Amino acid sequence: MEKPTSRWRHRLPRTPGRWAAVVAAIAVLAGAGTWTAVADDSAPTVHRQDRMMKMNGVSVDTSYFTSGGSQRRPAVLIGHGFGGSKNDVRAQAEKLAADGYAVMTWSARGFGRTTGEITLNAPDAEVKDVSGLIDWLADRPEVELDAKGDPRVGVTGASYGGAISLLAAGHDKRVDAIAPVISYWNLADALFPDGVFKKLWAGIFVSSGGGCERFSKELCEMYERVAVSGKPDAAARELLTERSPEAVADRIDVPALILQGQSDSLFPLGQADAMAKAIQANGAPVSVDWISGGHDGGDDEGDRVEGRIGDWFDRYLKEDKGADTGPGFRVTRTGGVDSTDGAALKRGASSDSYPGLNSGGRKIALTGVRQQNAPGAGGEGGPGAAGGQEAPATGGSGGGGRKAADGLTQTFRNPAGANPPSVSAIPGIGGGLSQLSSLGVGLSLDFPGQYAGFESAPLDRPVHVTGSPTVTVNVKADQGDAVLFGKVYDVSPDGKQQVLPSQLVAPYRVTPAEQGKPIELTLPAVDHEVDAGHRLRLVLSATDLAYASPAEPAVYTVTLDGPLTVPTAPGVKTAAAALPWWTWGLPAAGAVIAAVLLLTARRRTATPAPDPALADVPLQITDLSKKYAGATDRYAVRDLGFRVEKGQVLGLLGPNGAGKTTTLRMLMGLITPDAGEIRVFGHAIRPGAPVLSRVGSFVEGAGFLPHLSGRSNLELYWQATGRPAEDAHIDEALEIAGLGDALARAVRTYSQGMRQRLAIAQAMLGMPDLLILDEPTNGLDPPQIREMRDVMIRYAAGGRTVIVSSHLLSEVEQSCTHLVVMDRGRLVQAGPVAEITGSGDMLLVTTASEVTEPLVEKVAALPGIGSAVRTDDGHGLLVRLDGAGAGQLVADLVRLDVPVTGVGPHRRLEDAFLTLISQGSA
Repeated sequence: MEKPTSRWRHRLPRTPGRWAAVVAAIAVLAGAGTWTAVADDSAPTVHRQDRMMKMNGVSVDTSYFTSGGSQRRPAVLIGHGFGGSKNDVRAQAEKLAADGYAVMTWSARGFGRTTGEITLNAPDAEVKDVSGLIDWLADRPEVELDAKGDPRVGVTGASYGGAISLLAAGHDKRVDAIAPVISYWNLADALFPDGVFKKLWAGIFVSSGGGCERFSKELCEMYERVAVSGKPDAAARELLTERSPEAVADRIDVPALILQGQSDSLFPLGQADAMAKAIQANGAPVSVDWISGGHDGGDDEGDRVEGRIGDWFDRYLKEDKGADTGPGFRVTRTGGVDSTDGAALKRGASSDSYPGLNSGGRKIALTGVRQQNAPGAGGEGGPGAAGGQEAPATGGSGGGGRKAADGLTQTFRNPAGANPPSVSAIPGIGGGLSQLSSLGVGLSLDFPGQYAGFESAPLDRPVHVTGSPTVTVNVKADQGDAVLFGKVYDVSPDGKQQVLPSQLVAPYRVTPAEQGKPIELTLPAVDHEVDAGHRLRLVLSATDLAYASPAEPAVYTVTLDGPLTVPTAPGVKTAAAALPWWTWGLPAAGAVIAAVLLLTARRRTATPAPDPALADVPLQITDLSKKYAGATDRYAVRDLGFRVEKGQVLGLLGPNGAGKTTTLRMLMGLITPDAGEIRVFGHAIRPGAPVLSRVGSFVEGAGFLPHLSGRSNLELYWQATGRPAEDAHIDEALEIAGLGDALARAVRTYSQGMRQRLAIAQAMLGMPDLLILDEPTNGLDPPQIREMRDVMIRYAAGGRTVIVSSHLLSEVEQSCTHLVVMDRGRLVQAGPVAEITGSGDMLLVTTASEVTEPLVEKVAALPGIGSAVRTDDGHGLLVRLDGAGAGQLVADLVRLDVPVTGVGPHRRLEDAFLTLISQGSA
């Protein structure tokens, strides 16, 4: 039965029966796939199941995240960006799962471990795969249903993943809410805007997919055909349009939160405008949010964006009418620089409804400008070059009469081979430039003789442009199509500084049938403040670096046929600026520091004397306990005790909520135990204890100054310790970090993985005798993870000690010599890794041929068998015995005609860990 059109309205909540809870528990403990738990000590435990799903002729790599019990909850699907995989959205999935959603991520066709060709979200391929995932969710006992086979489900994702959210809503009526981020509405319009080939982005698109051969044959042939000709044909447009959300525009009628990037020359704001208008026309709630970053880089506002998506789903999936879904329209505005860290200051502006791209138009008259001589010909360059103020034009070779005299008619050339090209957006780095544009700094280049320029008088009052400016012109070419690129500059009063907002340009293809007639050109949509006294400069260039222009030389004539109309969106109001942090932060910080000093002084007077017997023992913990704040009987850590010796690499393991982070924070003196003690080299740990100088840590995450280089940050940190510079061993720590040339760059340019490695290098400064690392591999890629493993082993081999807390059990197994396993604040087991993994009831059965799923189910149903799952390659089984012996298992396998080639014990750290935790929970 199909849902009614208004399926986003109120639905009754559903609660599962007791049998559903039992099924859910069995599915988690015995289902196919890998189970892990992720979160911190204060958050709900999040469970993850990884599995390969066979559907529509491909194997799809998925992860499923849940938290809490077996109660029904809405589901969310999160798609990843092009060239990525499900791992890119894991953190967002964990957050949503902790907030009470059942969350599924997957790698799209051709990416990650998922097989198949890339078809760019074809309805019978990637889109059909999403429907298969929704089918699977419908069978989960913990997922809320609106009808049999119909789970309550939302879909979100960025870029490629955002498009699949829109397409899923159009093709599958079971989708209930969507939140696409920096995505496209029509891929043909994005890559072939107005019939002009966006060559640089198209090339990046194909290369990030792994090369043309990774795509379906028709897509590869289309790309190569267009790339050679430099001009998209009708077949190319049709192929991309039929795979775009616009193809199902009339069927997308679910609540949509549309978040689009201002720093985005790939999918500009016009794409979001088209999707918002279409979905609103279908009667569904829509909210539009212009974020600061985009495909060209810049600030992606990750925490704010994910928070707003969560609120959106709370309202339309959980039906929480108290959830704040935010304004109908919001835009992030940038202005000024934070003097403390050099970061651009951001403020939000909003209105109750989305104004579109043409609200509140202000007409601004333009006149022609004279171009200076080209470089090398006795001049200073065009508007993009550093040069003096341009004088008004007094004539033009392309027309006569008053317009020619006023410079309203200008003639310029498209050079042979379209070289040298003008420069505006540079894919991949434009975001950084767009951030500078809001601060009055820009980078652009237009060559004299290759553009027409028109300019306003100095503005008598500020103008805030929010949307797409428009202008009417008359264009002629001496042969064929005229291909032009339009942009509007913000020019300083002296004319020496000009800024191209967000580094955006709009292409136009004017055919012979359109030439000689007035045509309206829509310029790039931006949000930009133009100060009083500044001027607006319209430039129509014959070339642009990011696009394909005709290779044949041509002469273009452009006549201005009206004013520049600038949208001001008067209903959008900027939020009041918050008080500078120091107006309240410094007094508060002073009070906190005074309190800490007072408490520290008091505690130091009560510090126990050192224990000489433990002088060579890096760490001994005895009867350690810590209650949750405000709790009388709830413990984060209870009666914990273990000892660590020199040369050991100790892995601290436990499910989320086990007390690992709390233990490490007490070890570092960041918080005080309620009972018990911690001794490091015989000294009791208290806040500020001198022995902590022998301890290096990476626990809470390092706070770096973003405007300083990586090396400068480390040097400044070491200076703050007051210890001699020669004791820092900075070069040794930096060699371990392996940051290379990046050490000379500002930290604000670092990726998450680079920041992680710099933080670990900071922890190693001074080569401390005891090194504590909490999740050191977060943000690192597999080669970096392997390198970090070697670092820990080498570090301990010199007689030092390393304690590492990690969720990557395979890495712990390979890098650690000893383990401490915790659960619910208590010690479960401690000892050498080999001792903990050396026993168990798990057997590995290898087979001569691939094991089918029906056969796996038969084995799992045998008497005395706890569970049976296929190995990753399909040629074997992992069987957990629950009363049966190995001999009985072999006899039963032979009876079932299983082609057994071997049977032996199989005990991984993961198996041992799960066994210990399940025993501790019984």
